[in-house]
Amino acid sequence: MSAKKKKIWFPAKKYGYGWGPPNCWQGWVVMVFFVVALGCGVFLMPKHPVLFFVQTIILAAALITICYLKGEKPGWHWGDKD
Repeated sequence: MSAKKKKIWFPAKKYGYGWGPPNCWQGWVVMVFFVVALGCGVFLMPKHPVLFFVQTIILAAALITICYLKGEKPGWHWGDKD
């Protein structure tokens, strides 16, 4: 029996904390959706800054959750692992 390897959508950053750019098409779809949804909020809610703030918080939380579930374990990195 071979263990299925988890496909990483968002690799860990080489330096610092968090995730880097996506490395597969699924990750890019998530990023494009995030940017388009945030952009729609800019144009659809110019007179409602509170709603835009709430939308931004919800989208950011969703993006972080997806990165956490589909990315490498976050942590401080200081270059290549030797």
